[in-house]
Formats: sequence, C-alpha cells, structure tokens
Amino acid sequence: MGQMGAVGTSQGIANPMLFLLSFRQRDELSNLYAKAGWQVIAARRRDGVAQRFRTSGAPVAVVDARGALEDGLAALADLAAPVSDAPGALLALLSKGDAARLDDVLAAGATHFLVSPVTEIELAQAVRFAFRHVERLGGGWRDLDGRAGALAWSYDRASDRHRLSPALASMLHLDLAPTTHALLGALPKSARASLRAARRSLDEGRPAVAFAQTVPGQGRMVVHLQRDLHESGMRALVEPLVADSGAVPAPAGPEVRDLAGATAWIDGRLGAGHRVSLSLVALSGVEAINRDLGREAGDWLLRAALRRIETAVGEPLGRRAVIARAEGAEFLIGAFGVADAQMQRADAAVRQALARPFVTGEQVARLSTRTGHVTGAGGETAAQLLQRARSAVDAAEGDRRRREELDGLALDIPQAIERDEVEILFQPQVAIGGGRIVGVEALARWRHPTLGEIGAEALFGAAERAGLSVVLSEHVQRCALRRAARWPESLAHLRLSINVTAEDVANPGFADLLLERVDASGFPRNRLTVEITESGLIEDLGEASGLLAELRTGGCRVAIDDFGTGYSSLAYLKALPLDYLKIDKSLTQDITGSPRDRVVVRGVIDMARSLGLAVVAEGVETEEQLDLLAKEGCQFFQGYLCAEPLALPALEALVPAAA
Repeated sequence: MGQMGAVGTSQGIANPMLFLLSFRQRDELSNLYAKAGWQVIAARRRDGVAQRFRTSGAPVAVVDARGALEDGLAALADLAAPVSDAPGALLALLSKGDAARLDDVLAAGATHFLVSPVTEIELAQAVRFAFRHVERLGGGWRDLDGRAGALAWSYDRASDRHRLSPALASMLHLDLAPTTHALLGALPKSARASLRAARRSLDEGRPAVAFAQTVPGQGRMVVHLQRDLHESGMRALVEPLVADSGAVPAPAGPEVRDLAGATAWIDGRLGAGHRVSLSLVALSGVEAINRDLGREAGDWLLRAALRRIETAVGEPLGRRAVIARAEGAEFLIGAFGVADAQMQRADAAVRQALARPFVTGEQVARLSTRTGHVTGAGGETAAQLLQRARSAVDAAEGDRRRREELDGLALDIPQAIERDEVEILFQPQVAIGGGRIVGVEALARWRHPTLGEIGAEALFGAAERAGLSVVLSEHVQRCALRRAARWPESLAHLRLSINVTAEDVANPGFADLLLERVDASGFPRNRLTVEITESGLIEDLGEASGLLAELRTGGCRVAIDDFGTGYSSLAYLKALPLDYLKIDKSLTQDITGSPRDRVVVRGVIDMARSLGLAVVAEGVETEEQLDLLAKEGCQFFQGYLCAEPLALPALEALVPAAA
C-alpha cells in the first residue's frame, strides 16, 4: 500500500471520484483505490450501472471483469454511452486468459485495459493514466459540491463540524455546516446506527466503507464513506439508487382474466411445481359510492381501480402475473417465478396507485386499501391460497382498527400523565427454592376516566403513536420508585424491578438521569433491577453496554426482559453487562408441550447459567410448569400461580403469608 501512496492520484484533480464495478473483489479494490486517494463509488452488480455512473459524477469507470468476462462485457456496453457523454474513460481489468477477447472488450466500449497478474502499483497507475486521458479530452470531474444536485458531505474532527453540499442540506433541512448532533438527529434511527458502525470501521483502519439505507420520502440510498487523506476527517457521497430508465425495455403487462380464469392459471402453475405468490387487494368505500351515486358509478370505479392495478403491477411482475376481479371490491394478483422483493414492490405500487383520489362525475372518491399476501407451492390449490389471503386481509383490518384505537388513545396520553391516571401495580417474584417472595416488578395500568382499565401494551402503544414513549417511561419509573420508597417495613427486603425501553437506552445521558431519578426518590440503588424489554431493538450495543455498566457500577442490577421474543437475543447476551435473564411467558408455557419445546427452554436456562446469569421465568400459571422449570435449574418465577399484579395493600397482605 505504501507503493500506491507514492504513485498518488491524478495531478490535476483534487480528491477525484472513481466509479468501480467488481463482481468478485469489490471491497478489496475499493479499499485499495481509497488508500491511493480516490473517492470510490463501488458496485457489485450490473443492475442500473449506467445510471449509478451518471449519478456518481466520476470521470473514470473501472470494470473488473476478472473471472466474469461475459458479465463484464455487458457492463462495459452499458457504460459505454454515459462514459463517452461525460467525456470520460472506461478501464477494463481482465484475467490473463481473456487477452484473446481484447477485440470484444474494445468493441464493448473500453478505452483502457489491464491484464492480470498485476501489482497494486500497476492498478493505481492504470487508473491514473485513465484520468490523464480524461484531462486531455477536456471533460470529466468537477468539484463535488459544485455539481448540481450532488449529495455529499465532509467532516473535520478538529472542529467537530460537517460541511454539507447544498442539495444534501436541503434534503435533510439542515444548514451547510451542522454539528454532529444536528446531523444525526436528521437521520432515521437505522441510518444513525449504520453511520456509527461505518465510522468505527474507518477508525479501525479501513480506508473506505459503504452502507445502504432507506431514507423516508427519498428512497434507497448508498452512503460511500472514506477517510480524508489530506485532513483529519472523512468525506462521503450519498448515492440515490434509481433505476436506469434507458437500460431495459419495460416488460409486457400482466394478464387480466375473470376469477375462474385466474384460479385455473394459478392451479396450473401450482400443478407444475411452481412457487406462486398471491396478493388479495380489498377496497373500502365502494359501498358508499353505490349508495350515493348508483351502482353504475361504483362499477366504473372498480374498472378504474383495475386499470390502476394493471399499470402498477406491469413493471415489477410483467407477464409472470395474472390479475382478476375477485368478489365484491376485491382484486387478485397472482405471480410465479418472482422474488419476494418484486412482489413487495408490486404490492407497494398498487397501494400507492389506489391511494390517489378517483373522480366520478362531479364527486371525488378516496378508497382505503387492505392487502393480504401469501405464498404457496405444489400440494396447495388456488382456492386454498385465496382463503389464506382473505385471512391475511382480515388480520390487516384488525391491525388497522387497532392503530385507529391507539390513535384515539394517543390524544389522551398527556392528560393521563398530568392527572396521574397511570397506576403502578407490583407483581411478586418468587424464589423457586423455598417459595419466598424476593422482589416485585412494577407494572403500569391506565385508569382511563371513560374507558376504564387499559393495560400496559395499549398504554405504551398509544404513547408511541403520540411520540411520548420516553416521557411516559420516565413518568412510570418515577412513580414506581417514589411509591416503593414509601413501602412499610414488611416490604423493606424486596427488590424492585422497573422497565426501561430501547429508546430510553438510546439517550446518551440515560444512566446519569436514571441514577439521579433513583436517588431523588429515596429508594436504595442496591435493591433496584433495571429490566430492558428485549422486544425493542437496541441499535448501538456498544454504547448501550457502557451505559448499563454505569448502572451496575452505581449499585443497580440489570436484566433482559421478555427473552426469546425480540430482535437480537444472542447479540444482547454477548454484548450487554447483565445480572438476570427473564424468560418470556410464551417460552415458559411451552415447557409443558412437546419434548422439543422443553429442550428449547432447557437450552436457554443452561446458556444463561453458563454466562453467570440468574434466570426468572415469567407467566408461570400451573404447578406442572413450575415443577419442570425447577428441574431445569430455573431459580425464580413470577406469574399468576403466585399472584397477579397487585396494589400495595394486597402486596402487604401477601408477603407475610409467604415469608
């Protein structure tokens, strides 16, 4: 690599852009060229390569065809026109055995070539000569920030400031020189985590790294990040992944049949052993059109909806799909031999098309859409697939109604907190050996003034819809700590477990704030357990580990709640400093099922104990469950076998009896 540094980049261009397509060695070449000082935009697949090159603004494209000559020739042909238009240079990297095909390589559009085996310095020199070629043509790269529409930024460690291109600043609604905090705040959560991981890779010595993200309202993008060799910072280019509209002609549209024809088509594909995807689209609102404007207007509306579906499905699925009117205001979309991603794009395109208003006469009609998607193969019939799709539509309707209910409850969350309508109950935690109550978990219930008691799941779901999850979580923690601090002497030996969410832990000041909250309440730190619900995704496990370690240093204990239901169970166990593992009630209740179910629970308990963690089983309801858990080595349990969540008087009455 030192040799490459001696070669340097093109003399006439500062921080030059380089576009690289390598089917087998993308990362190796990308790092190699980044260390030599080029800003590399790298791809591994040929899809949309011409448009990606145009978007990159690079004057030179490198196609690494070694070991993939035919794909390389096709990519060279795709790039020939946009490279010529730049004007730019197109360098082909070839295997020794491909030298006999040089005429084909040049005919495909390559302006330069290099045949392996080659050294790193020769790879760098070949690109340098290609840049010289571009300079002689008088074309090529202009300053990235000056190129219209460029999405780019640079970062200087000394000042901890970013410099954004005008287009990126406009897209993120930031000024041109935001702080790190402001930039991260403008990104989706998943993008923040990916950016942190990419920065760590650069700090560990990698010269360049790229990651893909979906940006709401902007689509799929790739962030190309690399160290700035001339300054103490880094540079990045954000590349929108858009289809190359001129590369491939649009496929022929799907077949449109009646329901009988469509089911026969699906049965034929299933009978031939094909994997068939089926989506059922149900429209709501047509009945009102029939009532107000007559059935003729309703029929016109359904025909218009069918035309929109046909257009939306055509691009992602083409002739591998069939469309039909099903029953009432339902439409069937069947496809075979397509990837799940294609079917998902088709479903999304259909929903978007049907979301636009329909104009019938002088009336404007808006329809709501529910979609059920299933997949079947040989051994299933079209009728069975359709029935499963209807069940999926019904489930979607249930989810929609639940979201609407939560939206209604979300409006009441501020007053629930202000008026202290959130009640704290305590569920006992029992030592299996001896049956003594050793602690309690604080659980929230909402005493709604008109709807009555509302459980924790709906309470926190409504808070999330209102954007008040953290506020509610902190309120519940304060209430639980304050009430536990006033427990009578008979309860003074009990541990208290409070719940925190992944969103709580994502706050960099979380540990200090929580310890301040504990101290202000008067409850002793050494009797507190902080339970992180495992159904929430912690994006930065390294940062979370440090925060939880601060809590343990401060005297608290840490547990993973609902283990076995969430995103990253094993990753959490490996990365986080823990004292307890709480088995979710679904696993607890499986222990009396099949031998395989019991093996799974046994494995979880054995794994936890091997890591030095105590195990608490949630949701224990029967003596049989408790007996089997004891035999597998579980130390603690909570559940209705001992008691439901209790108010303070009931807890006081129970503890002496069990002590």
